[in-house]
Amino acid sequence: MTFEMPNFLPALPEMFVLGMVCLILILDLFLSERTRVVTYLLAQSTLVGAFILSLSLYSSATELSFSDTFVLDPMASLLKLVVYAAVSMVFVYSHGYLRARNMFRGEFFVLGLFGVLGMMILISAHSFLTVYLGLELLSLSLYAMVALQRDNRVASEAAMKYFVLGAMASAMLLYGMSMLYGVTGTLDLAGISAAVAGGEIDNTLLMFGMVFLIVGIAFKLGAVPFHMWVPDVYHGAPTAVTLYLSTAPKLAAFAMLMRLLVDGLGGLQAQWHDILVLLSVLSLAIGNIVAIAQGNIKRMLAYSGISHAGFIILGVIAGSPEGYAAGMFYAIVYVIMGLGGFGMVILMSRAGFEADRLEDFKGLNERSPWFALMMLFIMFSMAGVPPFIGFWAKLTVIQAVVSADLVWLAVLAVIFSVIGAFYYLRIIKLMYFDKAESSEKLKPGADFGAVLSANALAILALGAFPGALMAVCRQAMGV
Repeated sequence: MTFEMPNFLPALPEMFVLGMVCLILILDLFLSERTRVVTYLLAQSTLVGAFILSLSLYSSATELSFSDTFVLDPMASLLKLVVYAAVSMVFVYSHGYLRARNMFRGEFFVLGLFGVLGMMILISAHSFLTVYLGLELLSLSLYAMVALQRDNRVASEAAMKYFVLGAMASAMLLYGMSMLYGVTGTLDLAGISAAVAGGEIDNTLLMFGMVFLIVGIAFKLGAVPFHMWVPDVYHGAPTAVTLYLSTAPKLAAFAMLMRLLVDGLGGLQAQWHDILVLLSVLSLAIGNIVAIAQGNIKRMLAYSGISHAGFIILGVIAGSPEGYAAGMFYAIVYVIMGLGGFGMVILMSRAGFEADRLEDFKGLNERSPWFALMMLFIMFSMAGVPPFIGFWAKLTVIQAVVSADLVWLAVLAVIFSVIGAFYYLRIIKLMYFDKAESSEKLKPGADFGAVLSANALAILALGAFPGALMAVCRQAMGV
């Protein structure tokens, strides 16, 4: 047997990120508290460099490497670019928050970049091995980030809960993979798809394996009934970590959903379709209804995220390239809105005070009319009010479901979307019609204020011209 040298070019961004993380890890040991900003700047430089490399490799062609375990296709390239941009914004929003709480340490940025590397591997996975490698690298980074505030009992409890439930979900995913390997004899997603299409394998084991895979995917997406960790972890983790946890990893979870079910088990669409319908309906119902009862904005946004996961799944349920493009479009839009929402929570916080109660937003218009307007844009978009981008995201997913002759499901989605609008509009009511509990003016740093304003204005601008982003998503899905 001869060893064939793999083509390293498709994985150049991953290798660059890994090299930079190792460099930052070593350099951070020699930095003092005063010079720790170097770690932050190097982390941002890593994301910029990875963005440039991925952009240069962007192509409509599909390339396989590392014995067909790694794939670079338009979907992978687009999702990676959004991940870099999202994590870069997370770092901008977080560094002031971390400084005020004596948490401005290299661990946050190193773990954040390791998480990015895990997401990149997961997005480009073409084998069960790379799926699991990327998932575990991402998950282990997130567990440690949630526990970053070691002296905080609530954060430690959230980290333990996330770790235990995450380990159970990973075990179920691994069990499903082992079953599918047992019946197909391969770990390659294309090989599994071909074996399923052949129809000559044990259908019972195939079904069991598929169900265990869906459990693992649903846990990562935070879909009901595998959502129990979401509100507690979002609430217990430091807000900077919640911001990271609630945004970019959702893109990796969407990629895992596409790789495992669409690419690997596309021949079983009739079977996994019904399970996804149930997950989506439960997520839409419980996410929107329970969010109404929340008095903590981080828990409210957690249940909101659960309902948005239901919408993302709707696109995959449609079972067509147009539906998959709509699901990807929704996932990207949700990340943009989530960045703005949790960015506003960080803006309102200060040393010794977490602005995580709904009442903390009372009278925000009196304290800062500009940022009250930015929050209004974000909340209107999450509620699906035109002309903001959230409206178009919901519309494209619902259209895809209607095209698949699932009109009843589209009607349910609209009903729960209307119910969900209540808790978003409640924030706007508090900002504009209630008396402020504090007269202190908001004074964000120049970079924070500029990025948060650009984030919220992008929600409006993309809503005014949604065609460009949708066209990119459609092209990535080969529509």
